[in-house]
Amino acid sequence: MRKLMSALMTAVVALMAFTAVLALVLILGDLIAKGASSIDWAFFTKNPVPAGETGGGVANAIVGTGLIVGIAALIGLPIGIGAGLYLAEYGSGRLGFLVRFVADVLNGTPSIVIGIFAWTWMVKPMGRFSALAGSAALAILMIPMIARTTEEMVRLVPHSLREAALALGYPRWRTSLRVVARTALGGIVTGCVVGIARVAGETAPLLFTSSIAANTISLDVHGALPTLPVTIYVNSESPDPGEQASAWAAALVLIAFVLVMNILAKVFAGRKRRQLEGS
Repeated sequence: MRKLMSALMTAVVALMAFTAVLALVLILGDLIAKGASSIDWAFFTKNPVPAGETGGGVANAIVGTGLIVGIAALIGLPIGIGAGLYLAEYGSGRLGFLVRFVADVLNGTPSIVIGIFAWTWMVKPMGRFSALAGSAALAILMIPMIARTTEEMVRLVPHSLREAALALGYPRWRTSLRVVARTALGGIVTGCVVGIARVAGETAPLLFTSSIAANTISLDVHGALPTLPVTIYVNSESPDPGEQASAWAAALVLIAFVLVMNILAKVFAGRKRRQLEGS
């Protein structure tokens, strides 16, 4: 009976894993079938053309996405990593409980609420959409995710390493930065890469902060910049078949970016783990 139950549970787990993978395969296959035909070199190097015309690309949206996500990473990564280190090393008191509670609430907050918050406190006072407001909204989404991931990765570091560093005369803050953080670097970087990939596909915050932009490449972060998620949303609602095809192709590019980021994170984490095991 035990062997039968073990085989049954193994089959159930395998079925659930297959179902999860199947969903990704079906989504990716649908995107490839509908969007791959529209992807060529011009799609990455040219700006959109007016409705009804053929050709064009999403170069402006790719540049805008890179700038907005890059600025969000510059804001969110240091704060998130610092908060995670604090929670893991010093967060046993009331302040640590409060920070964890706030991070968990923000992790469960719908992204559209963050977009409304950024519109109220940044877009409305400035009187215009801007890439900085979009980056701030994405950074707010990124910080709690990275903080909790960093905390969990740092907690996996053996206490013997901390004790050895303290016994050698290292102050606690230096032990946290030079010993603990370096040991958990693989997991921290993995969490950061996954967090960046996660916010890169957010649409709702950008609709409230940086949705109105010209169909040209711009580097002005004080004004609105086009992004891939918003381009996908707008073109998918268009009656023009060319813009709908562009939306499918842009969606394929976006999910390919997310997949590549996740693969790189896994590769880096595995390499770092093997280095630690070898040492």
